[in-house]
Amino acid sequence: MLNRAMSRRRLLHLGGIGFLGLPQLLQASAGAAGRAKPGRSPSEKSCIFIFLNGGLSHIDSFDPKPHALDGIRGPYEPIATAVPGLQVTELLPRLAKLADRYCLIRSMFNPAVSDGHLLSTRAFLTGQAKALANTPLLGSVVAKLRPAQRNTPSYTWLQDGMDPAQFPAHLSGGFLGPAYAPLMVGKLGDNPAAANFRVKAFDPPADVTSQRLRERYGLLQTLDSSAGETSMRRFQERACDLVTGPDARCAFNLDQEPAALRERYGRFATGQNLLLARRLIEGGVRLVTVNAWMGDFPGKSPANVNTWDMHGGRGTGNIFASDHSMGLGFALPRLDQAVAALLEDMALRGLLANTLVVVAGEFGRTPKIDMLENIPGRNHWPPCYTGLLAGAGIRGGAVYGGSDKSGAYVAKDSPVSPDDFGATIYHALGVSPDTRLGTDGVSNPVSVGKPILDLFG
Repeated sequence: MLNRAMSRRRLLHLGGIGFLGLPQLLQASAGAAGRAKPGRSPSEKSCIFIFLNGGLSHIDSFDPKPHALDGIRGPYEPIATAVPGLQVTELLPRLAKLADRYCLIRSMFNPAVSDGHLLSTRAFLTGQAKALANTPLLGSVVAKLRPAQRNTPSYTWLQDGMDPAQFPAHLSGGFLGPAYAPLMVGKLGDNPAAANFRVKAFDPPADVTSQRLRERYGLLQTLDSSAGETSMRRFQERACDLVTGPDARCAFNLDQEPAALRERYGRFATGQNLLLARRLIEGGVRLVTVNAWMGDFPGKSPANVNTWDMHGGRGTGNIFASDHSMGLGFALPRLDQAVAALLEDMALRGLLANTLVVVAGEFGRTPKIDMLENIPGRNHWPPCYTGLLAGAGIRGGAVYGGSDKSGAYVAKDSPVSPDDFGATIYHALGVSPDTRLGTDGVSNPVSVGKPILDLFG
């Protein structure tokens, strides 16, 4: 007979219920009553956050400068979009046709004290210019304040590319704790475009079958418990359901999608991850972050998940190349294909009205084209860049703000800081920026920024 004095931690270890932190992840998905609710309310807002890790060149994509000097404007010609007067570069033909469905913010800036990736990424992903190392990411805050109402994690991250030693908050949940960390799926070449891809997050330990897991969980239920243990037990039960039941596995199973639709999104990492993100939103996940890694050009480069960090030089490639993963000619058409397919698919399924789609990186790239080892590139540029927003009430066919004639600095009357950008995302998801949060639960507002209300309507 099981010794009732046995510690819960020991029992969890023996029973396999505590593996992978799933009970803690599901704790973030608890509603006010701590229970998952069936179905999805039409008012529930969700977000697909497409992170352009490394920083996309705004001049060569969404904010072309065809009249700028040589060495600034780049080789790509502007093309007309579905919105009169709005242009993007020729590498974005699909998104050009859908310009009436999204808004471009051309006056984003990142005031981080350094132009390195660490501080700028921290400011961008937390929505706080003065974020600390333990400041939770936007997704973690959403998981805390707007948890999923089904038996799914609230926050999922597809395609890891961050160094946890330098940027631990994306794995830890920051000061909110591991209950609000994302469920991480995929590293480097491990992505849905790979022939042998399989989500392993819900696998029980190798020596514990699903049946054995349920039997051991039954032992856990025989223990007397305090109120706190009863609450955790509920999350453990949901974790057990995830591992042994079909719902979560179904949401992550892209084989259920028609081959033609998978081709439409693109048979590369970001294309398949965006299709997977759509399935997760349908399944009840509240926020999905997708690292927009475009994959490696076959036989040309080692795995590199910072697709958009295009400095030039032999290590990072020619920014304008079309046959290399570190070239816009290779990466930007893939982004165009995948995001356009996502917007069309979401709209067709009625998901775009209540799902915010974000496409942006931590900063832009320098207006001046630099040469490194006689190979052209653009360096980090926090003072000005562009982001794309769609869905969840965002006014399509609009441009907010602007940059100067060389794309170097934002217009003075419409700057958008990380704080304002974060506040806008919270507003779209039904979270008031004034909501109190902190290590003690009340110390700080969720955001000190102001939502850009002109984007909605």
